[in-house]
Amino acid sequence: MTVTSGSGSGSVAEAVSATIGRYRGNPHYVLQMLREIQEACDWISPEAVDLLQSELNLPRTKIEGVAGFYSFLYSRPRGRYRVLFSDNITDRMLGSIELFDYMCEQLWVERGKTSEDGLVSVDSTSCTGMCDQGPALLVNSYAITHMTRARVDEICELIRSKTPLADWPRKYFHVDDQILRKDILLASELAPGDALVAGLGRGADALLAEIKASNLRGRGGAGFGTGLKWEACRNAQGKARYVVCNADEGEPGTFKDRVLLASYADAVFEGMTLCALATGAQRGMLYLRGEYRYLLDQINAVLARRRQGKLLGDGILGRPGFDFDIEVHLGAGAYICGEESALIESLEGKRGTPRNRPPFPVTHGYLDQPTVVNNVETFAAACLIAKRGGAWYSAIGTPASAGTKILSVSGDCARPGLYEYPFGVSVSEVLEACGAADAQAVQVSGPSGICVSQPEFGRRIAFEDLPTAGAFMIFNRSRDMFEVARNFVHFFAHESCGFCTPCRVGTSLLKKLMDKLNNGHGSLYDLAEIEKLNHLLQSMSHCGLGHSACNPVLDTIAKFRPAYEKRLQHTEFEPAFDLDRALRKARQMTGRDDAGAHFTTVPGEQK
Repeated sequence: MTVTSGSGSGSVAEAVSATIGRYRGNPHYVLQMLREIQEACDWISPEAVDLLQSELNLPRTKIEGVAGFYSFLYSRPRGRYRVLFSDNITDRMLGSIELFDYMCEQLWVERGKTSEDGLVSVDSTSCTGMCDQGPALLVNSYAITHMTRARVDEICELIRSKTPLADWPRKYFHVDDQILRKDILLASELAPGDALVAGLGRGADALLAEIKASNLRGRGGAGFGTGLKWEACRNAQGKARYVVCNADEGEPGTFKDRVLLASYADAVFEGMTLCALATGAQRGMLYLRGEYRYLLDQINAVLARRRQGKLLGDGILGRPGFDFDIEVHLGAGAYICGEESALIESLEGKRGTPRNRPPFPVTHGYLDQPTVVNNVETFAAACLIAKRGGAWYSAIGTPASAGTKILSVSGDCARPGLYEYPFGVSVSEVLEACGAADAQAVQVSGPSGICVSQPEFGRRIAFEDLPTAGAFMIFNRSRDMFEVARNFVHFFAHESCGFCTPCRVGTSLLKKLMDKLNNGHGSLYDLAEIEKLNHLLQSMSHCGLGHSACNPVLDTIAKFRPAYEKRLQHTEFEPAFDLDRALRKARQMTGRDDAGAHFTTVPGEQK
């Protein structure tokens, strides 16, 4: 892995000119340009925006709108070192908050602020995709795992000494795969090109028929039939067709795509190429989440090797007319871009706002042309089908859920990591395999999924029972499930794209209601308000983020109600605002905590 660290000393004009040249002045790459300019200059300055506006002939508002949408892009200086602690619940369970505060103390910097000398900023981000080896953080978008106080001390010293990121010890940037159970996909011994040779031998029509016969369903969570999607794209009217791999796995608790791209990238790209063969596409794009920046050079090296081996490019494997190539687009910190239409908007250099559907991407996708969007795991699985056939694949798993599923197991267990099982495996089997002896709950498919309590551990991972994109987060009996749900609610409020009012306002109101319960002002009125919010979000939100925002709260209220009841300290409605609490900071600053420094005093007790 090559680490790039901007020095901030280079010419902005030179950085902009080089970036524009690299992308041939194509405005659809404005997000990639902004990202690379920031890597060179540490932030996106008004001068950089001026130059982009002039050279690309784009409205300034569009460039600034894109820069302001993605959380990893900065329109004001944020320091030469930009540290982001993962705020996922599993990282919190491992002590990330304490480490966050400790680093701020060591560097004399406030949370979310930039140090007075402009050297460093320390803040949080939703999830780094390193849930199996947290606590984790990002430094200038590069992941560092297994954080401890000792490692914080070492990193602080490197920052104080202004050591370039490229010169930091390599051990900091090592990320393990942690594959703990393999099945047909992870144990596959297919060599690069094997599946492609088999697919070419079958021909485009027969290959598509095998994909349909396999009953392969999308592994991103929705479970739409892969063969039907490919066929719809192939039959759609359009001047060109595109194949897009969705590697923006932003759902907290999911990290399987990270491992597939790190160690099985050939299978992923070969699956995309098979899709191109079946649909007639000539161009493919991998949308890689910004948190996986460390994989970019490695992935590009795999693509280069495949081109050299005639597995990509013009005349693939000597077949005239079979032309297809793949490029990587790197995201910049926007969970919503995991939604396929928002992802396409981002690929086009826009804000990642979900589109109205219909029309669907298979007929009107990238640049309004027919586009297949599939998950990383889906494309990798297609290689097995091309090689061994649809009947073989459909015989594995359950009648409605063919094949295997890779689970990202994290939380309270002895052995977190990746586990591949045939569909139909029970929750209890997975818990036993990973060493989760005292589990009270499992969050399946991340915050937007389903919370499964102990009496339900006989349920099975399958589209007909517990569908999942892969997250499998375990919580033992020491965990407060209210706090788990509150963390998820904060995640949704933070990641709402803001496009539609019901989601933008509704997730914020939900967050405030959960914080109100946490702060001791809760009543049954607030639980009723959550129910009303759920109805509003379900019926009026533009996309799935709003639809699922209340899921973790309603699930935990139903299954862990005592965690909420102990917070219902009032029988009647109680306002959320507490003037005495608001004056707490003033008391700390003045060193006073006597009765006269409190707005209200309960006999024998101070708020």
